[in-house]
Amino acid sequence: MAKKKETYSEAVERLEKIVRQIDNNELDIDQLSDKIKEANELISFCTAKLTMADKEIEKLLQKR
Repeated sequence: MAKKKETYSEAVERLEKIVRQIDNNELDIDQLSDKIKEANELISFCTAKLTMADKEIEKLLQKR
């Protein structure tokens, strides 16, 4: 799962690294499985961050 206190930017950077490794065939099958699991966790983390930010923005816009 995403590290504690990890920022959105750090998670995206880790996700981009995994994608590059997959695209460049740098991973064996065991690593690939682990990296795909990690990527799914990072995607969930990033989605949650974006959803939370979207809700906060909506609240601010409604107060105007």
